[in-house]
Amino acid sequence: MRISSHYRDWALLLLCNLIWGSQFVVFKVVARQVGPVFAALLPISFATLLLTPIVLHRHLKRDPSSQRRGIPAQDILQFILIGIAGQVAAQLFVAWGVRYTLASNAALIVLALPISTALMAYFLLRERMTTVRWVSFAFAIAGVIVCSGINWEEVNLVGGKFLLGNLMLFFAINGSAFYNVYSKKLLTRYSPLEVLLYSYYVVVAFMLPIGLYTQPRILTAMANFKAEVWVGIILLGILQYFLAMVLYLTVLTRLDATQAGLSNYLITFFGVITAAVVLHEKLTKFMIFGGLLVLAGTLLVTVYERNRPLEERPDSKLPV
Repeated sequence: MRISSHYRDWALLLLCNLIWGSQFVVFKVVARQVGPVFAALLPISFATLLLTPIVLHRHLKRDPSSQRRGIPAQDILQFILIGIAGQVAAQLFVAWGVRYTLASNAALIVLALPISTALMAYFLLRERMTTVRWVSFAFAIAGVIVCSGINWEEVNLVGGKFLLGNLMLFFAINGSAFYNVYSKKLLTRYSPLEVLLYSYYVVVAFMLPIGLYTQPRILTAMANFKAEVWVGIILLGILQYFLAMVLYLTVLTRLDATQAGLSNYLITFFGVITAAVVLHEKLTKFMIFGGLLVLAGTLLVTVYERNRPLEERPDSKLPV
């Protein structure tokens, strides 16, 4: 039964990263009429509208008198922290960063996400790397490099022309890593739905003024959005910002942040697959082989490591 639950978590991580990997195709559709800030803000707002009644219903079901104590001030500050330093940083810096750098630079910088997650988990959660995790990282990084199609002759990370965009993407990656790691602390006291909803409140409150400043005529523009743009916004809201995030945070309650974070290397692989299916881009044998390496790495750290004896696990020697 325990082994089957491990495979379940692995399957859920596959689903999350499949959704995140396919988001780039949908974003291309949405970006035709929506600015970079609102391309993220509108789907997040839609996801927030979906989450609010669900969380409220759970509160009322758990506490019919509706006298549940409010959120402590310290927790409110932590939700503001993961909202701004996590979600907002990731969304804004990605939206702006991709406009000032090369696709090859972006593909290479994305490789830092699981590594940043592992480093932050070490300092914030006292998680540590094991031999299995190092081997899993090696498989995953090798697989992503093989299947991502990075043009190494084009890569320019420190050139003045692309440095600003590269730094923005690096900050975005670290914002995502921080959100995933720090959320694990809040998940000991709040459900995945609550953590997501309360952080989204911060995101909407913070990003809305920025969006209105950068795109003051958005309300007029929304009246002229094509049907495919609205469909894209709804799909992003339901799948990426609601379903995938809830599933990921749920798995995070059972896995180390380092283990769950390594699965993010699947985003590149699934992005390649989606582009091949939807946009008819070329899919090579090397891409498929690279994807299999990534799958092997995530399977190794998600299933194999958790089946080892308790005394051999990285968290077994941590202070309680």
